[in-house]
Amino acid sequence: MIVMKLVLIGAPAAGKGTQAARLVKHYGIAHISTGDMLREEVAKGTELGIQAKSIMASGGLVSDELIIAIVKERIQKDDCKNGFILDGFPRTVIQAEKLEEMVALDKVVYINAPDEIMLARLTARETCPKCGATFNKLFLPAKVAGVCDVCGEALTQRKDDTTEAGLARIKTFHEQSEPLVAFYEKENILIEVDGTMPIDEITKAIIKGLER
Repeated sequence: MIVMKLVLIGAPAAGKGTQAARLVKHYGIAHISTGDMLREEVAKGTELGIQAKSIMASGGLVSDELIIAIVKERIQKDDCKNGFILDGFPRTVIQAEKLEEMVALDKVVYINAPDEIMLARLTARETCPKCGATFNKLFLPAKVAGVCDVCGEALTQRKDDTTEAGLARIKTFHEQSEPLVAFYEKENILIEVDGTMPIDEITKAIIKGLER
């Protein structure tokens, strides 16, 4: 059995969640989305959720201490024994250094695409509030407009998928997360793929890079 400990890097709407789901299925490993975990805390109304809610709505990042604590606890769970994919963490070089203290990564996948494509995808994204399924009007539309394929619930747009918040999130990516590319290139574990390719082609490119 191949043990894969991976990180996915990319601007908002680069397709990290879509590719993570495919890699999880392919390798039989855990998908750890810090964004999903934070949204769950917000929905539950926990202390962490209350702290995170206003920051996330404006396109900002929650504090290192909060997110590192969540990740540290999560990667110790049983479903991570055969590996995991971290989606949304680390977002800064400081977080990457902290992650290195916790675990040795096998590979880091960078899904790269131009800002204008990311913004168009962001503002076209729809999410199911019931089951969490994600759709996109541009390239992954629901079979029936506005209705979830999985559970039939009415689709909604996340508050951080507006043009204003999208621009803020992309700017934050360039300022805080893009330096991770150089960080992991130095570690010699970075795989870069073209995020403008069709979804299936991106998946093939990632798997080819991981198994090279």
